[in-house]
Amino acid sequence: MASLEKMRQIMREFSDSRDWGKFHSPKNLSMALSVEVSELIECFQWMTEEQSNSLSPEQLENISDEIADIQLYLVRFADKVGIDIGSAVDKKIEKNELKYPADKVKGSSKKYSEY
Repeated sequence: MASLEKMRQIMREFSDSRDWGKFHSPKNLSMALSVEVSELIECFQWMTEEQSNSLSPEQLENISDEIADIQLYLVRFADKVGIDIGSAVDKKIEKNELKYPADKVKGSSKKYSEY
């Protein structure tokens, strides 16, 4: 799957062919997205930092599935509210560049408001 646009179209067709559009409100999709993020977090529950950096093939497969679910719900959500993810990402990167100038934040985990 090469592009967000292709994913958007596939998700739209997938939903339409099942008559799920009536369930895919922004509210419901945002909640479903939150659930999928929680399932990703669950993959790491009770792990140490070290364990989270050396995952088994089975763990990576589970994490891969959760990442895919998150991406698919995010693409569907963005489609429903009319947001172009690529443009939104570009704008956010520009904002982050201003909030976190490398010469001020390098090596620090502080929030932008603390600089």
